[in-house]
Amino acid sequence: MSLDTYGEYARLVFFLLADRSTVASHTLAVFTVNRTVGITRGEVVFRSGHVLRVFEQLDFIAHRILKYSYELTFRGETLWWYDSMPHPAVPELQSTHPHHKHVPPDIKHHRIPAPEMSFIRPNLLLLIKRIEQTISTS
Repeated sequence: MSLDTYGEYARLVFFLLADRSTVASHTLAVFTVNRTVGITRGEVVFRSGHVLRVFEQLDFIAHRILKYSYELTFRGETLWWYDSMPHPAVPELQSTHPHHKHVPPDIKHHRIPAPEMSFIRPNLLLLIKRIEQTISTS
């Protein structure tokens, strides 16, 4: 899975969601902001009713995700979200700084390390597989 070019990443997103039996629809779009920076934005709606909201800012010259936010909701309730906002003063998050996940209870302030998130490889496949696992066990 590549962060090398806009075209490669846009194809990755398209084929990741194409013919996925768990996905009812999606509005994910990958577009360029300038010659080197792209944005991925939109929602993936699962047949179960779960909705994954996605935002990524990507640098195709540096082959990196610059920042991201992924939020999973179900029936209007936020189940969790990941973001890359740094919290250098929170000792519990330093092992995966700045990657972390917001989880209940007190989802806004309850954050845990997120070693599965990365700036140097795409995160979407991992997230979709985790959501599919959650759906299949509920």
